[in-house]
Amino acid sequence: MSKITFEERLRYAFDNVMSKGTITLIVGLGLISLLVVTFLTLIVVILGIAPLNQPDLNFIDAFWLSLMRTLDPGTMGEDLGWGFRIMMFVVTLFGILMVSTLIGIVSRGILDRVEKLRKGRSFVVEKRHILILGWSSKIHTIISELVIANENVNNPRIVILAEKDKVEMEDELKDKVGHTKNTKLICRSGNPVDIADLYIVNPIQTKSIIILDQETENSDSQIIKTILAITTDPDRRAKPYHITAEIKDPKNLEVAKMVGKDEVELILSDVFIALIMVQTGRQSGLSIVYTELLDFEGDEIYFNREKKLEGKSFGEAIFAYKDSAIIGIHSAGEVKLNPPFDTIIQKKDKLIAITKDDDTMIVSETDNYNIDKEAITKAQPHIHHQEKILMLGWNIRSKIVILELDNCLVEGSKLKIVANYDGPQAIVKEIRPQLKNLSIEFEEGDITDKDILTTLEPTSYDHIMLQSNHQDISVQEADAQTLITLLHLRNLSDVLGKELNIVSEMLDIQNRKLAEVTKADDFIVSDNLLSLLMSQVSENKYLMQLFDKLFSSTESGIFILPVSNYVKVGQPVNFYTVLESARLKNQIAIGYRIIAHKNNVDKAYGVIINPVKSETIRFTGEDKIIVLADQTHQ
Repeated sequence: MSKITFEERLRYAFDNVMSKGTITLIVGLGLISLLVVTFLTLIVVILGIAPLNQPDLNFIDAFWLSLMRTLDPGTMGEDLGWGFRIMMFVVTLFGILMVSTLIGIVSRGILDRVEKLRKGRSFVVEKRHILILGWSSKIHTIISELVIANENVNNPRIVILAEKDKVEMEDELKDKVGHTKNTKLICRSGNPVDIADLYIVNPIQTKSIIILDQETENSDSQIIKTILAITTDPDRRAKPYHITAEIKDPKNLEVAKMVGKDEVELILSDVFIALIMVQTGRQSGLSIVYTELLDFEGDEIYFNREKKLEGKSFGEAIFAYKDSAIIGIHSAGEVKLNPPFDTIIQKKDKLIAITKDDDTMIVSETDNYNIDKEAITKAQPHIHHQEKILMLGWNIRSKIVILELDNCLVEGSKLKIVANYDGPQAIVKEIRPQLKNLSIEFEEGDITDKDILTTLEPTSYDHIMLQSNHQDISVQEADAQTLITLLHLRNLSDVLGKELNIVSEMLDIQNRKLAEVTKADDFIVSDNLLSLLMSQVSENKYLMQLFDKLFSSTESGIFILPVSNYVKVGQPVNFYTVLESARLKNQIAIGYRIIAHKNNVDKAYGVIINPVKSETIRFTGEDKIIVLADQTHQ
C-alpha cells in the first residue's frame, strides 16, 4: 500500500468536516470568515492602505469596514483610493463566496430537517398519550373508536409507531378514519421491537399502549419481544404500564404473561372469535349485543363508585338507575358479574353498568318503579335437547369452535362439517376422541355450489355456521365466497319455505352491508370485534377480566330468551317490570329484541340495550329479552 499523501489527508479531513451537521458547518464557516477578515485587515493596517477620506484608519475601523464589505458587496462603491479599493474588492469576493456557501448550508440543513420530519424520526414530546405499536387492518377501527372515546378528553393524542412510511401512514389514516375531531394523530416510523425506536414515541409518558398483530406467521413472537422491550427497559418508569396486546396461539399465552405480568392484558384472538361464533351461532342477534357493548357509540360498560348505594344490596342497586343497567360489582380488583342479589355493596366497591357515559350513572330520586306484578310470568323449564349443526367452511379457529360446542351441547348432538378441501379431515380425526357430547362427520365439497348445498338438506339442521376461509385467499375473495354461499342458502330457504338459522363470519365490515340482502340471522365481523375489544381494554384494563368471564362456559353469560318467560305479551309494561321478573329468576335483564326489526340495520336489527326503565312497551310473542344469567340457559 502506497504512503498516504498530505493531499489525501487534507481531503479526508475536509470530508469529515463536511459530513458534520449544519451547526458545525456554520460555526466552521464563521471561524474561516473571521480569520480571513482579520488577515486582510492586518495587511491593510501594516501596509497603510487606507481610503482617501480616512487616512488615519486604525485596526478596529479597518476590521469593521472589511467585515461590512464581506456581508454587503455594495458597500465598496463609495471607497476612494485604488489601493484600498483593490483590497476591499478581494474582501468582497471572499464575502460573496462565504455568504453563498452559508445560504447553501442553511438551505441544506432545512431540507435535511424536513426530510427527517417526513421520515418520522423526531422525538414525541407528549404526555398521557395512547401509543399504538405496529400496523394492521385493525388500526382504522381502533383509532376511530378511540376518537369517539376521547371526545370529552382535553387535548387527546394518539401516537403510532410502525415499520411504514410516515406520510403513507398519515394518508391512509386520513382516507380510512377521516376527521379525528379533537384527537391529534402523530405517526412515527420505526421498529417497535427496537428500544431506540421505542424511545422516539416516549412510552414512559403514555396513558396506555396497544400492540397490534403484525399479521405474519411469527406475529406472536414479535408481540412478546415488543412487550419485553417495553417492560425491561433500564430507563422504564416505576409506575406499571397499561398494555393491551393480541396473541393468536394459546401456546404463547403463558410466555407473554410471564413477560408482561400484571402490566399487560392479553387477548387470545382466535379463541375470542371462536367463542363468539359458538354463542352467536346458537343465539341469533348476540353479535349485535356484543358490538353494542364493545363500541364507544351508544351504550358501553363503565365502572363507577356510588356512595349512596354503599351498604345496600346488589338487588336494590339494579333498580336504582333509570338510564343505566347494573350488571355487576368490581371489588378489590375482582369483577363479579351477576352476583347474588343479597350481596352487600361495600365501601370502595364500584358498580359495573351499561350506560351512555360515565356521567349518566345517576341514582334515581324515586323508588316507585310502577312494577306490574300481574304481568310477570313464570319461566318455562329450560329443557336441553340434542342439536344438529352444519358447519360450512374451515379456518384456523374451527378446531376451537368444535371443542367449545362439545362443552355447550348435550350428549348425542351432531355436527357435520363441509369444506372445500380435505385438510380438516386429519384434525377432525385427531380431536374426535376428545369429544364427550358431540359426534362429528366430515365431507369434502364446494360450499359455493348450490347443488352440493341442496344435497346437504340445510333445513334439517338447527343451526348453520358459515366460517370464512381466509388462510390462502384475500379478505375480499373470502367474503365473496361467503356471500355466494349465503345467497344460495337464502334461495333454498325461500324455495323450501322454511327459515334457516345462519350465523356467518365476515372479514371486512364494509361487506356486511352487501350481505344484508341474504337476511342471515347474524354476522360476526371478526377483525372489527377484536378491534373494538382492544379499544375498550386500552381505556379500562379490568374490562378484559369482565369479557373473559362473559365468554367463559362456567360464568354468567348473555342470553336472548323468549319474552313470554318474563312478561305477558300484548299488554304494555315498563322495563322495571321486566327487570323484576328477571330478578325473580336470578337474572338481570339488560335489554330486548324486537323481531319485527331483525333485518333493519337502522334499528340495530331490533336490539335495544339499556332501555329507559320507566318507558312502556308492548311485546309480541316473537320478541326476546336479553338477560345476564348463569350458563344453565345454554
